Amino acid sequence: MTATQELPLFPLNTVLFPGGVMPLRIFETRYVDMVSACLRTDAGFGVVAIHQGSETGNQPISIHPVGTLARIVDFDPMDEGLLGITCLGVQRLRVVGHRVQPDQLLLGQVQWLPDDPQQSPAPSHEPLVRALHDLLDSEDLAAQTRFFAPDWEDAAWIGNRLAELLPLPLSVRQALLEMTEPRQRLDILLGMFQGHA
Repeated sequence: MTATQELPLFPLNTVLFPGGVMPLRIFETRYVDMVSACLRTDAGFGVVAIHQGSETGNQPISIHPVGTLARIVDFDPMDEGLLGITCLGVQRLRVVGHRVQPDQLLLGQVQWLPDDPQQSPAPSHEPLVRALHDLLDSEDLAAQTRFFAPDWEDAAWIGNRLAELLPLPLSVRQALLEMTEPRQRLDILLGMFQGHA
């Protein structure tokens, strides 16, 4: 029996990968309260992709069970009660159960998933490495890349960044997040990349 831990969940129409940086604009009271509590206790929250339903209002009908622990690395109070935060993806998790608080915040019972094994990219992945270098040099990403810890010898880091930055459907991103073989993830990305190139 693997131990579970309860933490707040933030269902979104996107996927956060370990090592990834995600800017969020928070306006709903339940999430402003969640962020305040996380900042106070230096705790994180789980980002899970929505399977059916919407981000705002009531809880989504269903969520994908595999998500990522997010830690807040920067925050910026904005106008009109908005809160801007920047999160860093830490570790993958699996939601094995959840409950809804009276304020509509979703609390998940989660199990921690192991980190990807350390593998270097294969020579065939060189086009992906070059493409990622080009993407990260873009001015548009400057605000996010300052939080990155690049590791060009780590197939998982390269694959996770490409899965975030390439224009992929949510279902594909989710499938890539759930994979546990970094080189296999790069092989799939390479197939897509060459298909579009």
